[in-house]
Amino acid sequence: MTAVDTPTTSNVGTTKLRKEDAHLVTGRTQWTDNIQLTGMLHVAVVRSPMAHARVTKVDVSAALEQPGVVAAFSGADLADQWAGGLPCAWPVTEDMQSPTHLPIATDEVRHVGDAVAVVVADSRYGAADATEFIDVEYEPLTAVVDMEAALADGSPLTDTQLDTNRSFTWQKIDGDVDAAFGSAAHVVERRFINQRLIPTAIEPRAVVCAPPREHREYTMWSATQVPHILRLMLALTCGVPEHELRVIAPDVGGGFGSKLNVYAEEAICLVLAKRLGKPIKWTESRSEGYQATIHGRDQIQDVALAFNEDHTLRGMKVELHADMGAYLQLVTPGVPLLGAFMFNAIYKMDALSFTCHGVLTNKTPTDAYRGAGRPEATYAIERLMDEAANELGVEPFELRERNWIKHEEFPYTTVAGIEYDSGNYEAATAKAKELFDYDGLRAEQQRRREQGDKVQLGIGISTFTEMCGLAPSRVLGSLSYGAGGWEHASVRMLPSGKVEVITGTSPHGQGHVTSWSQIAADALGIPFEDIEVRHGDTAVAHKGMDTYGSRSLVVGGYAVQVACDKVVAKAKRVAAHLLEAAEDDLEFDAGTFQVKGSPDANTSMQDVALAIFAAHDYPEDMEPSLDSDATVDPENFSYPHGTHLCATEVDTETGAVTIRSYVAVDDVGTVINPQIVEGQVHGGLAQGIAQALYEEAVYDAEGQLKTGSLLDYFVPAAPDLPHFTTDRTETPATTNPLGVKGVGEAGTIASTPAVINAVVDALRPMGVNDVLMPASPQNVWNAIQAAAPADGGAA
Repeated sequence: MTAVDTPTTSNVGTTKLRKEDAHLVTGRTQWTDNIQLTGMLHVAVVRSPMAHARVTKVDVSAALEQPGVVAAFSGADLADQWAGGLPCAWPVTEDMQSPTHLPIATDEVRHVGDAVAVVVADSRYGAADATEFIDVEYEPLTAVVDMEAALADGSPLTDTQLDTNRSFTWQKIDGDVDAAFGSAAHVVERRFINQRLIPTAIEPRAVVCAPPREHREYTMWSATQVPHILRLMLALTCGVPEHELRVIAPDVGGGFGSKLNVYAEEAICLVLAKRLGKPIKWTESRSEGYQATIHGRDQIQDVALAFNEDHTLRGMKVELHADMGAYLQLVTPGVPLLGAFMFNAIYKMDALSFTCHGVLTNKTPTDAYRGAGRPEATYAIERLMDEAANELGVEPFELRERNWIKHEEFPYTTVAGIEYDSGNYEAATAKAKELFDYDGLRAEQQRRREQGDKVQLGIGISTFTEMCGLAPSRVLGSLSYGAGGWEHASVRMLPSGKVEVITGTSPHGQGHVTSWSQIAADALGIPFEDIEVRHGDTAVAHKGMDTYGSRSLVVGGYAVQVACDKVVAKAKRVAAHLLEAAEDDLEFDAGTFQVKGSPDANTSMQDVALAIFAAHDYPEDMEPSLDSDATVDPENFSYPHGTHLCATEVDTETGAVTIRSYVAVDDVGTVINPQIVEGQVHGGLAQGIAQALYEEAVYDAEGQLKTGSLLDYFVPAAPDLPHFTTDRTETPATTNPLGVKGVGEAGTIASTPAVINAVVDALRPMGVNDVLMPASPQNVWNAIQAAAPADGGAA
């Protein structure tokens, strides 16, 4: 079941088939790996098999003798090509420890997969074969893989150039936490583990870099989410002037944050194109990507809630250990800090303390992965609310309703100091409970418990909100982020009446081309089919802050709307001139300017576009152009919310978990395209459920990745996932003219705690109050055994 569309005559709010899909599903795409250039060479990377070691020798001479090999380099050979290491744009504290991250290591490797040499050949597989002939010698060093052990006195160091494994400690305290806990009638404390995950986009990362030809410009194609950011950072890292580097993100097959980075291979390809004067291509294998592309999550969460006698919330304490991995990638240290504003979620409280210890380990770096800090925060608070309800003897929904922000209280400034502009948690919850048959399932659960059913029914709740639309530049600056959150758009009115929209966002599956066309079609009164959206090329869209954090529609779509409004304002002046009327006497509707009260005195937007192109007759005090730009910087984030309910069947003898039903009611403000929203929700649910039940990156004590391929790392497919029942409530945002809120991460953020709450709820009668993620049969069975009385009696 999916949400029912409300009929509308406008483009916004209507399901339109995605413009992008025709070429995507018929094989007419241009993935980076499809690009073929004359004389192109291929690069393969030699990677460390050790998690921590000194590099004592790199001999590339034998590789140079292999068929088709053009060049081979060690890290030392290219050390003078980098203007420092790869960038981290988020120095969260003044004393933050950030290991130098060279694209190719020279003297020390710090995780399995760290690059130590490269081979360039005339074919991809020839280059890969030749890597076997590079002789690398290592002096093993102790690998550090456990976060808490890494901070203990006397721990081995993850990097011999540093004197600590602590990258930073960041703290935020709001309200009087000591008073809240000191006078509390009840305190509920738990430790939760958010396991490490590996993003698995359908398209592996790939890079092609061509040296200058007729122009002085290097051209890079990369499977990236951030072409504008990548261009700037590569210019700074590789010594190529920014205006001499063009970056293109062609068709990009998913990202989920894993392509929100500046990677070693991008810098390597640029430097090799510069050095060899030939086009260079690199495409990762899946197992290579699991070592060298960022990982996500990996937090230890110690959390506590304080309650009054009447079960109202007083305060919350949060202490995190967040695994940074071996290096700090683009936004690694900032990711867990985003949760500092979200642990309070939809609940009212007087005090909140948040402390995060960023810890360096000899593992692949972590960074933003779908939700980026918000899923971790939501997991902790929603799990803890269920635990509190159990300890206090209160029905889980009753405890939530007692403490959440009521719809009439918006706008509401939270304990964390941010303002939620709009929401209606009661409406979303009421609809979700009805669709789920909440009372009926509770009654069935009780019957099955009384009957001693070996397969128990569990019911899980997640009432969430999130902070997305990563935008307000001043707020980001206050958090020491190295860039702003504005976005840019241009609208070009062509003489024929067609329209080009240029956006600074860079889609990789979200449907920007379709949604932006719908916004522009309504704003300009131009047919949806007559609008072309261009993106992802820094030579075409010269300004932009790209795509991540559910910001594209909230900030990028907002910019499109503002640019369109400017076009209409210019066109209105021209139309008034042509119709010999005052501007104030004109009204604009559905693409037509009309003199009020005179239906025959009108002209269309297309007619105005042609007239201004001819420029024979237009107002003297304006330029002959309707084209308009807009750069917007919202004053606040957006706050989508929703209620997700999950029913699981848990076999108490085998630990097997089956999701019986799943209901998601989301409020993402005004909906531009219902079908796209459905797709985003479904995709998000798949990834959130995957964390709850299936996925985990596992390292051994020596820092070896034991889940280094799809043979070992379980990414669920459609048969592994349940049918979803989805619906919506609609509370428009007040922070942008479209009324929209982000949707790309909502399903991921909400679903993980809903599923685990359901699993734990099924096992409550057996004394279980937590199950480690993923809730595999092994982990569920272990939890049951751990809760069983020592004498073997009934729990």
